[in-house]
Amino acid sequence: MKLLVVDDAPEMLKAFRDILEAHGCEVYEAENGEEALIKYADMKPDIVLMDILMPRLDGISATKRIIQGDPFAKIIVISAVGKSGLEKECLVAGAKEFVVKPFKVRELLNSIDSLVKQ
Repeated sequence: MKLLVVDDAPEMLKAFRDILEAHGCEVYEAENGEEALIKYADMKPDIVLMDILMPRLDGISATKRIIQGDPFAKIIVISAVGKSGLEKECLVAGAKEFVVKPFKVRELLNSIDSLVKQ
């Protein structure tokens, strides 16, 4: 399974890579929304894990643009930002799920498995 992890924090990218590769996933990385759009078009990952607050292009805007190009894209938004209405905004943008940081590894993997089966 190919996953694209989009986060501007190098330590988060490393944590995701370690977790996901240990579970047999092929992991690709992007450091902002603009880079995510390019990599998504090039590699067509099975699932995207998308942060919200990033430079250049935020996660909600990147999610909208990915969904415009591929209405069947499977995007899980993962964010430490817990402001009211943010989860709904992400789901309206096209994300399939919203996970709050810090997250439990098992919950994240369950979310990924659930999307793969859809």
